[in-house]
Amino acid sequence: MFTASETPIITAILLVFFGILAWGFYRARPFGKLGILAWLQSVVLMTPWLLFFGLFAAGIYINIVGVLFLLVGSTVLYIFLGRKLRAAGQDAIIKQRATERLAANPAPETQTNAVNAELKLEEPRIPEEELNAIKGIFGLDTFFATEAIAYQQGAIFKGNLRGEPEEVHNRLTISLQERLGDKYRLFLVENPDGKPVIIVLPSSNDPRPSTLSQKIFAGILFLATIATSLEAAGLLLRFDFFENPSRFAEALPIAAGILAILLIHELGHWLLARRHQIRLSLPFFLPAVQIGSFGAITRFESLLPNRKVLFDIAIAGPAAGGIASLVTLIIGLLLSHQGSLFQLPNEFFQGSILVGSLARIILGSALQSSVVDIHPLVVIGWLGLVITAINLMPAGVLDGGRIVQAIYGRKTAGRVTVATLIVLGIASLANPLAMYWAIVILFLQRDLERPSLNEISEPDDARAALGLLALFLMIATLLPLTPALAGRLGIG
Repeated sequence: MFTASETPIITAILLVFFGILAWGFYRARPFGKLGILAWLQSVVLMTPWLLFFGLFAAGIYINIVGVLFLLVGSTVLYIFLGRKLRAAGQDAIIKQRATERLAANPAPETQTNAVNAELKLEEPRIPEEELNAIKGIFGLDTFFATEAIAYQQGAIFKGNLRGEPEEVHNRLTISLQERLGDKYRLFLVENPDGKPVIIVLPSSNDPRPSTLSQKIFAGILFLATIATSLEAAGLLLRFDFFENPSRFAEALPIAAGILAILLIHELGHWLLARRHQIRLSLPFFLPAVQIGSFGAITRFESLLPNRKVLFDIAIAGPAAGGIASLVTLIIGLLLSHQGSLFQLPNEFFQGSILVGSLARIILGSALQSSVVDIHPLVVIGWLGLVITAINLMPAGVLDGGRIVQAIYGRKTAGRVTVATLIVLGIASLANPLAMYWAIVILFLQRDLERPSLNEISEPDDARAALGLLALFLMIATLLPLTPALAGRLGIG
């Protein structure tokens, strides 16, 4: 139960929470059904975490099964509301276009219903004069268009690619901008049959910047991650931080180390995105009591020019966070000695091929003892490597999924995502955390990244090799040593 000193804090948090909900509802009401549905989505996203931490503060602990139940329930409801939101948005667009069409071409009253029915069946079309201007950019030395098909609010042009994809895409894009300015975007992608096609869509379909409510939600998740990092540090030091907040100073160094690695990871993404002039959303951290955080979800707020840029931004985060974690781990192993702060059973080093091998090289015969004294930096480095490895899993819009999509294309990335989910499903029989990640990926991150403007040009061999190295290190971090191999290495 709450103590007298905790009651004002809990009350303040609840007031802020309900204040944010009320303010969001006030802002959403003028937009009618669309606004209310969007507001409900925000509520659904926030509720599981607020329930978890609210009940935790009240002394009611929800185990991993309860957390999974909350996440699954909220995710299913979020997807349901998303479908309703998209349907309502499409209805609004159809009604708006029908009104504009009727205003421009008044129909007899007896034909009004027929006109409305016809509009609902039509795909939005590019105006004739603009469509002719777009057709004029094609040529025998770039892309020989043979067919134009209405697609969403734009058009698909089938034909034959007559040059190197990157050069052709650049020339066509410049020509389109010269004719119609910034009104349309030109995509060079592959058809399901493997043939290149051109898709032209209005720039109004570009990714949108994060809304204020999304930014507030990202801030709430970051504060929650600070709390779970302190709790994870406390558990490693054998006390519950939420029950003993007065021991803040003891938990702070390890929690700060975890947060530093998380921020270094996100800084890597941000620096490469800035280099390529791509906007990123704020990171939506995933708090986790076990290790502080499972990383963050970050979305692109700009269209990507090609798969090379997707690769560079995707790998920059794991590279920065992974190198920082690896250096921290090695320094911690070098500083470890008898009497160090942490005493861990030697089975700890059997949980990862990478960590166990490095520990054997640096600590030597010390790993044969049942309990090994290690420096706190070893724990921080190990947690950082685990967080990095989780984000490198080749699925959906995780960093690893984006890397696979950049190197091998969308078709292969989709198949690898399914394979990853199957592996996680099997692994969940032994480890509940695998089930957690399978659910997160399945409901929140299974979709691939939207196509780049030039989806055909592939990254160079150096990038492909670097991507494969990252995926190898992910496996080496998450895969445990077999008892036989651990015995040969002298661990245990």
